[in-house]
Amino acid sequence: MPDDKVRSLRALDALNFCNAGIQTGLGPFIAIFYTAVRHWHPGQVGVLIACQSVAGIVLQTWIGSVIDESHHKRLWTAVAGTIVALGAIGIVTLPSYGLQVAIQLIIGIAVTVFPATTSAFALGMVAKDQLSGRIARNESFTHGGNVVFAVTAGAVGTLLALQGIFYAAALFAAGMAPSVLFIRAEHVDYEAARGADKDDAKQGEQKKRTGWKELLTDRRIVTFTAAVVLFYFANSATLPLVSEILTRGEHGRRSAWEVAAAVVAAEAVMVGIAAITGKLADKWGRKPLFLIGFGVLAVRNALTVISHNEYYLISLQSLDGVAMGLYGVLLTLITADLAKGTGRFNRLQGAVQSAMGLGGLLSNSLFGWIAKALSFDASFWGLSAVAILGGLLYQFRMPETRDSKSPSEAEQPEQSSAAV
Repeated sequence: MPDDKVRSLRALDALNFCNAGIQTGLGPFIAIFYTAVRHWHPGQVGVLIACQSVAGIVLQTWIGSVIDESHHKRLWTAVAGTIVALGAIGIVTLPSYGLQVAIQLIIGIAVTVFPATTSAFALGMVAKDQLSGRIARNESFTHGGNVVFAVTAGAVGTLLALQGIFYAAALFAAGMAPSVLFIRAEHVDYEAARGADKDDAKQGEQKKRTGWKELLTDRRIVTFTAAVVLFYFANSATLPLVSEILTRGEHGRRSAWEVAAAVVAAEAVMVGIAAITGKLADKWGRKPLFLIGFGVLAVRNALTVISHNEYYLISLQSLDGVAMGLYGVLLTLITADLAKGTGRFNRLQGAVQSAMGLGGLLSNSLFGWIAKALSFDASFWGLSAVAILGGLLYQFRMPETRDSKSPSEAEQPEQSSAAV
């Protein structure tokens, strides 16, 4: 592989690493800040966290369609990263609840760009038989960045101030712009990046994009989208609720290291699980791995009711690492399977991301209010029940989507793809 292509792939690694400040800094640490500093109750916090999901539900599919047609994916990513960085600063500096709703919505709009562009870069920069390894590498760098950020945030939040966490998140988000601009445009095959048939692209043919009606006639797409809603419904509220439990009775700063430890416990496991999933997805298929993810979510939430001891809760987050390590890789791989030959990969992924947003909205809003009205344990039992329902749907309604070629064929390219 040419050195300049390797440098572009390394830049993609850096892009995924910087994405950590968005996923971690604007996730569980928000619950600490709003609870300990702003003194808002779980229902209010749940609504704020859900605001990003609302933006995703409304705009993710449209953003995906735009990214499908755009040859300026690098610019989209750089601008969105800058907006998120400014939003992270706004979380600290603008105290009004109404302004915080607006900030979370704006961040939610900007964040919709990243899943589309980072996955598109992967599809457009490597051969199809190297895609599982590349997606796994993307996820490993993202989770590795999350570990680094969580340790940094825990130290800053404990030793200095909770507000410092969001300035650190802003630095991570701002780092996305220079990272993505080091990806050379000529190294991205824009036909492959939208899920078009690569052979047609090489012959100069541009097949007509598949329309919505045709996509929705594929029952697999409808079932998978419903499963994604249930997966996020069963998972999104868990760590924010755990963060609120850790924050109760504290002044906030001590709880920063506890939440950081919970994030590290999850993300460190995700690094290894993502790498393993990239290898097993072609050997075992996608379906058994996705079912394992649902099972782990059900167990994790059920075990959370046993004790609210901080060390117990922190250790349980390693199960989140297993579930999300599997999910992060499989989401893109299954979407690519379903979009093969349609030229609508980013649109379809946008629809799936909207489903994630719907799941997050339902999870944070509903279980945040249940925690306030009943108890935290009632929320965790509900989350576990949703995970079981999702697993049953996937088992009985979703077929395997892996390419029919043999696993041994899938293994061959890995010998020459170390730089990918």
